[in-house]
Amino acid sequence: MKVIFLKDVKGQGKKGEVKEVSEGYARNFLIPQGAVQIATDGAKKTLDQMAASVQKKKDKEKEDAKALAARMSEMTVVIKAKAGEGGRLFGAITSKQIAETLESVNKISIDKRKIELEDPIRTLGSTKVTVKLYPDVKGTLTVQVVEE
Repeated sequence: MKVIFLKDVKGQGKKGEVKEVSEGYARNFLIPQGAVQIATDGAKKTLDQMAASVQKKKDKEKEDAKALAARMSEMTVVIKAKAGEGGRLFGAITSKQIAETLESVNKISIDKRKIELEDPIRTLGSTKVTVKLYPDVKGTLTVQVVEE
């Protein structure tokens, strides 16, 4: 029996796939659980429309991420910190502090895990930081640390 998977089923198929499964397994287990739907022409058309809408949404998200990356490349985030002699900071500037400052000052909400900072910033001055906005879309942000 040909079925369309509505959910991921371990060992059988992923959401959106059209596969052949045994009739008893489909009728007695998969269909009552709502995991599959019988693959008719109408169901296949609905599946194609859903896939097209999902793709359109992903394309829009990617375009938004590219626009945000362009905005971020022109931005400078200024963070004040206490520093000692030679420009060394007492403590360090982490990706969490960068994300919080970016949200409070520029109203851009980015998860701290998306900010790719190899080591925390420990000196005064400007640093270029890479921000992963979307798969295949990265932006660079200038973080300037000034003495408090």
